[in-house]
Amino acid sequence: MSKATGRRKSRELALQMLFQLDMGKQDPAEVRRTFWSERMDLDEDVRAFADDLFDIASKRAEEVDQIIVRNANWRMDRMAAVDRNLLRTGVAECLGHPETPRPIIINEALEIARRFSTPESVTFINGVLDSVARELPEVKKSRATKKQSLPRAKNS
Repeated sequence: MSKATGRRKSRELALQMLFQLDMGKQDPAEVRRTFWSERMDLDEDVRAFADDLFDIASKRAEEVDQIIVRNANWRMDRMAAVDRNLLRTGVAECLGHPETPRPIIINEALEIARRFSTPESVTFINGVLDSVARELPEVKKSRATKKQSLPRAKNS
């Protein structure tokens, strides 16, 4: 599985866990336990990234929801459950992985929305996450620009 495919799968799994947390009104630890008990055969990297997004979204739920409401101009309870939890996944990734380019986060969310939601929702999610991306700019990865020079061999 490529890294991009694995990341998409992780985002979908995080969405599903957040949906279960939202609709089942369960404790995050209980959601995690029951969710993963049914999915033992996943790649560890896929599971780790999904868990990370779920942790960020659930532990910083108030902050995540405030960011969404501020940028959507809609109350959370008025949004479709899939949409609000997909937005939570995207905002959690913006907060917890500021080095991930915002267009990637948005495009991934849109692809997942096309699979799990309605065409109108795709437009809504795009607008909200685009606004969030302007509010929470990405942190560029630092790259070593100086090349270390190797000692030259002496001519004998």
